[in-house]
Amino acid sequence: MATSEELAQIDISKEEKDKLVAEVMRYMLFKTHQTSGCPVKREELTGIITKNYRQRALPALVINEAKDRLSATFGYEMRELQRTRAPSTRAGRPTQSQQVNVDAKSYILVSQLDPEVYRKYIEDKEAAHLSGFSFTVITLVHLAGGKISGDDLWRQLKRLGLKENDENHSVFGDNKQALELLVQQRYLMKEKLAGPEGHVVMYELAERALDETISGKLKDYISEIVGTSTVAEENSS
Repeated sequence: MATSEELAQIDISKEEKDKLVAEVMRYMLFKTHQTSGCPVKREELTGIITKNYRQRALPALVINEAKDRLSATFGYEMRELQRTRAPSTRAGRPTQSQQVNVDAKSYILVSQLDPEVYRKYIEDKEAAHLSGFSFTVITLVHLAGGKISGDDLWRQLKRLGLKENDENHSVFGDNKQALELLVQQRYLMKEKLAGPEGHVVMYELAERALDETISGKLKDYISEIVGTSTVAEENSS
């Protein structure tokens, strides 16, 4: 919470600051819902704040207070995402557009509620199939060593009944778009590499899939599957 001294230094009233904080909170909530959880770029939030104000220190102050209020009021952590490196290229050098991705900060909303409370009151049951798809894809990429070609990934998904060119799947609709959404949500990083037989699309685990809350569940799930398989083999022998 900004002090009256800090507000005086920035030359803005408490009422004006509170209004900006509310606008940032509202934008984060609605944009997250509208884009199915895709990260919100910091420059979008900054644009809201600097539309009528030019104080350089104001964006950081407003965004930090919006984080505190989202946590206290709605139980959401406004978590910052930032790529630690650009996708690799054949020459090993990131392009200018890739370098922009490295430097660009964005935010996601992560529930801080107890998992049982979240499942009972907040979780969208109609989106459960998308969560299952996300977890399956992340698991496949993880088991491939954290990186897999598009051809190999679709080969594995086909074994589960998901064909790459199916645009009218009974559950997911356009399968390609369902996978692309994971890239937009920053669970996967997608890059196109030049190979001897043309370009190859590669998928790699991105920031959200590498977060300990996801990776921890993933390891527990894999351990459970391996343990079940081992028990089954022992019982059959």
